[in-house]
Formats: sequence, structure tokens, C-alpha cells
Amino acid sequence: KEVILSGGDPMTLGDPRLIQVLTDIRNIDHVEILRIATRMPVVCPMRFTPELLNKLRLFHPLFIMTHFNHPQEISFESAQTLELLVDHGFPVFNQMVLLKGINNNAVVVQELSRKLLALRVKPYYMFQCDPSEGTDHFRTSIPESLQIQKELWGKMSGLAMPNLSLDIPGGGGKIGLVPDFCT
Repeated sequence: KEVILSGGDPMTLGDPRLIQVLTDIRNIDHVEILRIATRMPVVCPMRFTPELLNKLRLFHPLFIMTHFNHPQEISFESAQTLELLVDHGFPVFNQMVLLKGINNNAVVVQELSRKLLALRVKPYYMFQCDPSEGTDHFRTSIPESLQIQKELWGKMSGLAMPNLSLDIPGGGGKIGLVPDFCT
């Protein structure tokens, strides 16, 4: 029912190829929702031209899943792009990754979430860093991540609160993590 274009940034494709891929997927009868997971609003916000967005509107419902990890990544240009996406009717959600020494504290997560929400972007996921070769030094422990989420509760609305999740290696899916408020 849902297809997510991800795994390497699909927005690095040229416009004709991207439109062809979306057309091919949209022609599958049982596909209802399309999602594009992209970091382009962070690293190359000018990729989203009004011309491209007008073409992408033909594929609604089409959701844009951004990857802002720190409030400093929200530049003037990226903010303009996020507003352009929303103004063209695209629901935009953010998926951040907790990165040790970069954003693994409640103050940074709260600032990022509030800035995104002000731009009409829903802070959706706060992921544990995947266990990939060469990234162990970025991993935040699960207890630390749960503590961050616990500190955010009561300081942010549910709309601003990202879901703490762990992506199970090997295609096992995502599981939500919730702190224990009884202890």
C-alpha cells in the first residue's frame, strides 16, 4: 500500500528519471501512498525547484521525509525549501538520527523540533544510529536515548515530539522505545 523511495538519496536522480520511477510506481494498482526519503533539503535545498514540485504534485499523496539532525542545519535556503514543499501540498516529516556528541541531548532535540514545527514540518522519528561499519563512535546508547526522550516529555507538545525508534537490522522493521515513567 505504501512505497518509500530511499536507500541512497532518490532526489539525486535527474528529473526525468525521478518522474519515470514515480510514474511506474503510481501505475501499480495497490500502491496508495508514496514517500520520498531525502536529505536534499539540508545539503542541496535548491534541488526542489517550483517546476519540479509542480511535476511531483501529480503523484499526490506524496510525502517528503527529510533528515535534519541538528538545528544548525536549518539554513535560510533550507527553510525556504521546506516552506515551498508544504505550500505545494506535500506533507513533510523529519527523521533525525541521534548522533553522539552532535545532537544527543534534550536541548538540541527540542530546538530542532521547535524550528521544524514552526516551518510546518512534523518531527516524526528520533532514530538510534544504525550499527554500520565505522559509525560506532556516533552511537548513543539506548538508555541515554530514553533519557533524552524522558526529558522532552512535558516540555514539548505531542505535535513537536519525535518518536524514539530503533530500526532492527536485517529488515526487521522499526520498534518504538518509550521511557519508563514509573521509576
